[in-house]
Amino acid sequence: MAIERTAVNPVTWSVEMGFNQGEVVAGHTRTLYCSGQTATSADGTPQHAGDMGAQVALSLDNLEAVLAEAGMTLADVVRLDVYTTDVELLLQHYGVLASRLGAAQVAPTTTMLEVTRLAIAGQMVELEATAVA
Repeated sequence: MAIERTAVNPVTWSVEMGFNQGEVVAGHTRTLYCSGQTATSADGTPQHAGDMGAQVALSLDNLEAVLAEAGMTLADVVRLDVYTTDVELLLQHYGVLASRLGAAQVAPTTTMLEVTRLAIAGQMVELEATAVA
């Protein structure tokens, strides 16, 4: 059975920002729950101190590596939680995230939260995802 994704948007403002209010997913056989991905190298060393745009890009690269290891892509992401130490700064660099999601033709349900700090000192953004295939 093919995966069927149905967007649920009782309001439309979120679609313009690149995410759905809800998504009904049917026909999937595998679900991947991804731990939060930050801007770290393969050995866990934090990268790009003070550079939100670069941290978003590397966090996405790291998320895509987890997805690829499971035989999935960003197109399979149905839920994306974004944690940041500075929402205003992240919004200035949100195009990095939005363009990658747009290229994957996906608008996952999304929550963005500002937190005091992330587990790894110096990290400014963390991406946590759920994907289905």
